[in-house]
Amino acid sequence: MSISRTIYKDIKKYAAKYPIIAITGPRQAGKTTLMQEEFKKYRYVSLENPDHMEFATNDPNGFLKQYNKYVIFDEVQRVPSLFSYLQSVVDRDKIMGQYILSGSQSFNLIENITQSLAGRVCLFRLFPFDIQELSTNNMAMKSIGSQLFKGFYPAIYDRKINPAKYYSDYIETYVKRDISQLVNIQDMRSFNRFVKLCAVRAGYLLNYSDLAKDAGISHMTARNWMSLLETSFITFLLPPYYKNYNKRLTKSPKLYFYDTGLLCHLLRVDENKLSSTHALWGHLFENYVVAEYHKLAAHQNLYRDMYFWRDSHGHEVDLLIEENDHLQIVEIKASSTVKSDMFKEMDRFQSLDPDNPIKKTLVYGGTEAQKRSNYNVVSWNQLGVGKW
Repeated sequence: MSISRTIYKDIKKYAAKYPIIAITGPRQAGKTTLMQEEFKKYRYVSLENPDHMEFATNDPNGFLKQYNKYVIFDEVQRVPSLFSYLQSVVDRDKIMGQYILSGSQSFNLIENITQSLAGRVCLFRLFPFDIQELSTNNMAMKSIGSQLFKGFYPAIYDRKINPAKYYSDYIETYVKRDISQLVNIQDMRSFNRFVKLCAVRAGYLLNYSDLAKDAGISHMTARNWMSLLETSFITFLLPPYYKNYNKRLTKSPKLYFYDTGLLCHLLRVDENKLSSTHALWGHLFENYVVAEYHKLAAHQNLYRDMYFWRDSHGHEVDLLIEENDHLQIVEIKASSTVKSDMFKEMDRFQSLDPDNPIKKTLVYGGTEAQKRSNYNVVSWNQLGVGKW
């Protein structure tokens, strides 16, 4: 079963305004399915195919003469020399929506776009399903525990693959292959240990020195490997919010995984034991909410800067979402019951700047949304519904 992706309407809109559309995101997020099902008049060319790669590399002019209009180039970062030739073609032809480019390595794709195709490309990011896409199509799990464990990768839903099997294969087939294409990691055992240690730290402040020590690698190697995980859309860092109001603020980012199914696999979480009493319940739920806001923003083509805030006394706001002059703060609670003390950290933050209007949202593990006088209360499976 395939479902229409939220991002498609904006891709279609901007394909009429830009000569090139570029879609990046993790492997198996549904990029190829989206392109082939929604852009049927386009020819599809995968540059992971050795014949296509050889043709594009050794004869780019002949390649683009054959594939001259309405073509999808998948995994285009595999032939970086092609980008400068694409520039000449689209500048000459002036055809909107002439090419759709796709890639699963953010750094390589964006670097080549910046160098050769700036101003000619509209860039989108496609992640695995977000909770709104699943809910709209009646594919979301009934319980938050099952949803955290199953994750959001389309193949699990389309082909009904066991999540434990899928994520094991995903790491072996895609993550390690992509990493090895970016850098030569001689000690894959240390890298595996590093990834699992990152999973243990999901939702926590990132301390590179401690992470490197536990992984048995250098501080610089830890930073480089973290960058690789970010480039491959496995992890992301949530920066601290500096604007307000206390000079003694936390300066370290927090670490999150884009997909809780993969995170549960790395943590060896047993689905049957994943409930509100599980030791990792709160951190898994927090990771889910923060990752969902990032995916929702990308899929709705919204530009949102996101942060967390923590002062020297340990007071914290889990998520701050900034857009121009508007600030939304989000408190994340895994409990299925709303309690009055869940709002206190948001109120404390508001008191630091009482003249600045702030939208306050509580996301919790229950199923009932509430519109209170000073707060929005949002259930775990209704994130992104309406204006946010």
